[in-house]
Amino acid sequence: MLPRLAELETDLLDRRARAEAEGWAGDIEGIDLTLSFLRAKRDETQRRDQRLPVDLGIPKPRRGRENP
Repeated sequence: MLPRLAELETDLLDRRARAEAEGWAGDIEGIDLTLSFLRAKRDETQRRDQRLPVDLGIPKPRRGRENP
């Protein structure tokens, strides 16, 4: 997922540069908002990648109870 987010960020930065060159103020604002969401998603994904998996084990049936 991280490589795809980096690719999207690069594309948005290119689009933002074009919007600046063309003077499209509304597009710049929208792209900036999208970039902030994308960067937050990337940061969240990086934090999740640093977590170690938790082994929950295999559930075992309880003893002492009979199935009805």
